[in-house]
Amino acid sequence: MTMKRYTDMTKEELAAELAAVRAEYQELAAMPRKLDMSRGKPNPVQLDLSMGLLGQDPAGLIVTRKGTDVRNYGELAGVDECKQLFADLLGLEQKNIIMGGQSSLNLMYDTVVWALLLGVYKGSQPWGKQGQVKFLCPVPGYDRHFAICQEFGIEMINVPMLATGPDMDMVREYVESDPLVKGIWCVPKYSNPTGVTYSDETVRAFAALKPAADDFRIFWDNAYAVHGFEDEDDQLLNIFDACREFSSEDMVYEFTSTSKVTFSGAGLAVLAASEGNIKFLLRQMGVQTIGYDKINQLRHVHFFKNADGLKAHMRKHAALVKPKFDCVLHTLDKEIAPLGIGHWNRPRGGYFVAYEGLPGTATRCVALCKDAGLVLTPAGAPFPYGKDPQDSVIRIAPTFPDLPSLAAAIQLFTVAARLAALEVLGAK
Repeated sequence: MTMKRYTDMTKEELAAELAAVRAEYQELAAMPRKLDMSRGKPNPVQLDLSMGLLGQDPAGLIVTRKGTDVRNYGELAGVDECKQLFADLLGLEQKNIIMGGQSSLNLMYDTVVWALLLGVYKGSQPWGKQGQVKFLCPVPGYDRHFAICQEFGIEMINVPMLATGPDMDMVREYVESDPLVKGIWCVPKYSNPTGVTYSDETVRAFAALKPAADDFRIFWDNAYAVHGFEDEDDQLLNIFDACREFSSEDMVYEFTSTSKVTFSGAGLAVLAASEGNIKFLLRQMGVQTIGYDKINQLRHVHFFKNADGLKAHMRKHAALVKPKFDCVLHTLDKEIAPLGIGHWNRPRGGYFVAYEGLPGTATRCVALCKDAGLVLTPAGAPFPYGKDPQDSVIRIAPTFPDLPSLAAAIQLFTVAARLAALEVLGAK
């Protein structure tokens, strides 16, 4: 039997369907359930893949190839062999890499703070002394990026995400006309939460920007650089290669980490930038710390050996992650697609599915799930200030639950989405 689209139903049909779906929801809500899918966290089985990090001979974690004793002070930018691993992974040179602590979010936070207080190049005026600083925010986007801006009173401007990346016409208009636009947040590969990988044309358009502010910076959060789960990985154009054509390398700060590669609480964070930016950032960083955890850096190098070893490790992650995304997409295709009440991306990597329901349904759907024991990312989180103008986008994070729990959770989600849609349609 073909399911009828909700938008094609009569008022009588909507009322009957509402009663049926409400009863279905009550039945599911009565089942014992306590599941938190609010963040994109690796499952414990994924974390088990990296347990070899902890079993290494301590004698091999003392001295670097050039003879530095990593138990002592020094090597602010990180040990050479670890910088080389990530340089190879990102298509850069060792001189373009700083190894931070275990959190790339921490590095991004610090970099914004330094810019606000100290400027971004020698002799530049600190952002915080120039007026109302503004950041462009592709939406839907990463809530923790937006939280950094909100924490420091940085005005956020929404930029729509397209199938090729941010709307570059809008980006160009703001960046090239307003000197108080100082930055833009980007998750260029398998974007959080839409799964979009920026097209070559989008990357080149970023490189070609001519900012009104000479201290404008692109915060290139390449969090999912190696997180594809299909047989063929998306290819992201190296932004520094693109920038060389326009002599604009200084515009870019690139970040990545092993948070979803090894251990989220004990991994490695990376900041990549032009030589000039690296030197300036190290001066600022050197006041804050004498150095990060070099033992952990060596531990990761010995575990992966090289960039190819890291990529091989991520194929093991892909084998665990892909069935979960397949489960979510299959259920949405079956339960929601025929009804015409929502659409979603079909990511080839990353950690999220972005579901977009009818306007006015996201908050209600998330609340219904919570009442039934399923915690999702708050509605509005993928937008600055937590305000989704349409109240329609929900970020689904499939990775943390085991597969049976996920299957039950996404079934509950579809019932909640149907109920929220029927309530909105029935009220018209």
